[in-house]
Amino acid sequence: MKLLPEQHKIAEAQQSDKTLGRGVDFALVVLVFVGIGYGIDRVFHTQPLFTIVFVVFGFVGQFVKMYYEYTATMTRLEAERAARKLPARGRAAGDAG
Repeated sequence: MKLLPEQHKIAEAQQSDKTLGRGVDFALVVLVFVGIGYGIDRVFHTQPLFTIVFVVFGFVGQFVKMYYEYTATMTRLEAERAARKLPARGRAAGDAG
């Protein structure tokens, strides 16, 4: 009888939490920028100029943020993978000599 869940199920659950958090972050940031743009439009009577500008700014900013997070994660994972492979090669070469 197994009492603990399998490791891949735990990893999937943790990944889904990160994905959900990113989605909520994305939506909230865009909504904040919509609010700022709408407020500026109401003050200066420029509907919908600043709302549109701030929505575009929010979307672009979020995609840039996602790109940099993705790039950093992939760089870290590639470095971890390379670090795991190097000692195995060193042992194999040392055993042969």
